[in-house]
Amino acid sequence: MPGSDLTRPVIGLASKTAHYAVMNKIQIQRRHKSTPYETDYAQWCAEQGALLREGRLSDLDRENLAEEIESLGRSDKREIETRLSTLLLHLLKWQFQAERRKTGWLLTIREQRHQIKKLINESPSLKAYPRKQLASEFEFARLKAADETGLPEKDFPADCPYQIADVLDHDFFPGAPWTSDQLVRE
Repeated sequence: MPGSDLTRPVIGLASKTAHYAVMNKIQIQRRHKSTPYETDYAQWCAEQGALLREGRLSDLDRENLAEEIESLGRSDKREIETRLSTLLLHLLKWQFQAERRKTGWLLTIREQRHQIKKLINESPSLKAYPRKQLASEFEFARLKAADETGLPEKDFPADCPYQIADVLDHDFFPGAPWTSDQLVRE
């Protein structure tokens, strides 16, 4: 019978279940609400900068801000790794394909050295990083040199034959002496 005590608990249970489902959905939406960090990174950066300048430290997005600051240091390290690998690749090609030396190789060697030195000047704490990465970046450069030159991998030294000071020295070019008029123009 409608209105009897037997039907009320069922209706009450159904409406409570529906109520909880709606509330859970709202809570999930609140938890997954997009923040400017996720939707507009430039806006988020501007907001965080303004909050810092105003001294409103409790309003900062501390977790994402800390992550971003830490990633800045990692990106400089990754850039040094990439540039060092490219530099080593071109030094190997320079040494092992002296007859094919190109102006482009010379320019790449000079550019990589310049950019690595620039990164170190901007962040002196990274000065030792190229030395630490020399062996691992040489491994990759050696593989790439074999691929790019068509020479067997065994033709290249297994361990880096260059000291880091030489690698970064703007006057160091391994192999036979050369003059700029001997370079293949591209």
